[in-house]
Amino acid sequence: MPCTSHDRSRALPDEAPPADVLIVGGGIMGAAVAALLREGDPNLDILMLDAGPVIGSVPGEHLHESADPEIWSRYNVRVSSGIQGLYAGDETLQPAVDDLDRLEPGMHRLGTLGQDAGGLTGAAIAWNAGGMGVHWTAATPWPAAHERFGDPARWEADLDTARRLLRVTPAPIGPTAPGERVLEVLRARFAATTTPEREPQPMPMAVRVVDGRRVRTGPATIFPPIARGDDPHFTLRTDALVTALLHEGGRVVGARTHGFADGEDRTFRATTTIVCADAFRTPQLLFASGIRPAALGRYLNEHAFSSNRIVMDLDRFGIAVASLPTAADDEFVTDSLWIPTTGHDQPYHAQVMNRTYVDDEGAPLGYGVGVSVYVPVESRAENRLVFDDAAADLTGMPRMRVEFAYSDADRALIEGATTMVAGIAAELGEWDPQRDSKLLDAGSSLHITGTVRTGDADDGTSVCDPAGRVWGYDNLYVAGNGVIPTALAANSTLTGVVTAVRAAEAVLASHAESRSTE
Repeated sequence: MPCTSHDRSRALPDEAPPADVLIVGGGIMGAAVAALLREGDPNLDILMLDAGPVIGSVPGEHLHESADPEIWSRYNVRVSSGIQGLYAGDETLQPAVDDLDRLEPGMHRLGTLGQDAGGLTGAAIAWNAGGMGVHWTAATPWPAAHERFGDPARWEADLDTARRLLRVTPAPIGPTAPGERVLEVLRARFAATTTPEREPQPMPMAVRVVDGRRVRTGPATIFPPIARGDDPHFTLRTDALVTALLHEGGRVVGARTHGFADGEDRTFRATTTIVCADAFRTPQLLFASGIRPAALGRYLNEHAFSSNRIVMDLDRFGIAVASLPTAADDEFVTDSLWIPTTGHDQPYHAQVMNRTYVDDEGAPLGYGVGVSVYVPVESRAENRLVFDDAAADLTGMPRMRVEFAYSDADRALIEGATTMVAGIAAELGEWDPQRDSKLLDAGSSLHITGTVRTGDADDGTSVCDPAGRVWGYDNLYVAGNGVIPTALAANSTLTGVVTAVRAAEAVLASHAESRSTE
């Protein structure tokens, strides 16, 4: 994908006055923090540092909305697989490159960036401004009771704020007529283990329907000054990899960055810092900065991912082939549905993404029911990232090694997922487990959590408090999927934004308190 060097900001010299808040990372989580800080204080001086280059000409724009036909086409070809791990574009495992200038901006496997992926071979990270937020599917299911964390009294309010920031729509893609029949089957099948709120239903998504077109939410949707550059109290710097947080006496005073376009190192100072880099690079940055709580990088989690395709028996349901709906020109599915987890009796989360098969002339041939089952994996300290002080990755940061494996309990649940799909398929149509089912490589969902997890006490099992404040530091916060401490079955983005909501509110409260005592 073509990229453009971009800096929608006023110039900031190395010794500029400190920003009120420094946000490390310009993806969904960083954008959510910025939006809430701006809502809470119109004059708060916010500096956002984002490591990678801009894809196209608009920072933070979701690639589905790009006006560049090459960028738009390449993105949509990749998502058409329906397998999230392939959104990275690295359809085959690629060796590490030896020069960052040779690295195309976009999503890449860990190994391409010089990491040791270990047992998480399907994992990928974004090397571009906006992070995964310009690539993501935009699915936003909400977590079940056992997946929640923190103060239960404020959970619903925080979740509603996260939905508002992401512009969540309850049912933007379907259900079509055959999608409704699929839902009828699923609702009957799961009736004994569900509640009305969590029965099989259309997938809520961070998608707005505008003039009949479905528009994905990206970082610039959440906080428009990322794209427009029209906020005098907001500065975005891209190509600004934060290589170290500068701290003294339990306070972070700023950050050191490296720019790859010009080769320059710079220093920026701030009163408060929030790191929203991602579940890999947030702990990497803390480690590189000498901030190393015992739980840093530990409790790495990612649900197992079983991909399945069922061909619906249309005769059984009285559906004529000629009546099948076809996907919109800019979509690859006709229906996006959801089977929620409810806990022990129904531990699985499933995305049900359906499409009509067509011939070369676009005439309908059949209807495929895609069932991607996410299997929760135990949160265990031995699943972790290990950082190397003596070796560097492609960006010059401490090289990471992933240690990750499924437990016996995990493997039993994974086997149960196949049984669940077999039961669904028996009621819908044709499915061959050898041909139509695949357990994808660990990491393929891209829903990595737990590496800077939150907890109620500084007892060595967490990195930060319930507001995201890093233990032992007065003014350093983390936000994003890495903060999630529970074993999620559901997609992680909406839940991750809850951590951004809490961090932003804590920072606003801290700044208000500081001003009141001045």
